Amino acid sequence: MGIVKDIAVAAAAVCWIAAPASAAVEVGKPAPEIVVKDIENKDVNLMSLKGKIVVLEWNNPDCPFVKKFYDSGAMQKLQADAGAKGVVWIVINSSSAGKQGHMDNAAAKADFGAKGIKAEHYILDPEGKIGHAYDAKTTPHMFVVDKAGNIAYAGAIDDKPSTNAADIAGATNYVTAALDSLFAGKPVAVSSSKAYGCGVKY
Repeated sequence: MGIVKDIAVAAAAVCWIAAPASAAVEVGKPAPEIVVKDIENKDVNLMSLKGKIVVLEWNNPDCPFVKKFYDSGAMQKLQADAGAKGVVWIVINSSSAGKQGHMDNAAAKADFGAKGIKAEHYILDPEGKIGHAYDAKTTPHMFVVDKAGNIAYAGAIDDKPSTNAADIAGATNYVTAALDSLFAGKPVAVSSSKAYGCGVKY
């Protein structure tokens, strides 16, 4: 029954698995620049963050795959653990007006507080400029940018493409693995994977 339920929920959410990041974003190449203000009106300039590791997380609060990680507290823990190590975690919502997950600043701030999100920045991208620059396909879709400003990882958050929070514990988290490798000064073993989740609502 659990598998059937997962399939039904996934279909309802217009789930799909994307191909690895396209040529628009290449592992080992510079990450597309981001110059924008977050929901707190703080400047976000990716170029100025060189010297720090950055995680970009595409988010749609109404997507079951996103809820899997937030309702369980797993995403907040990942954000907090990464932040404690000096990682800058940036959440990006590219849902356009009238589409699932779209929020204005007030709604985004309320959601941020209610969920206890531990990211340093939350960016609203309703025109999809940042999303298209990164060829973000799903929510979640994850990117890790190394200290040199290059893409070190692009793809899924883990290897269990389901909406079942029980699968998180037994999954290989690609983002955590990439961060661990970067901190250890080692190559990222899995630098790209197929992103899964709800399609970004451009």
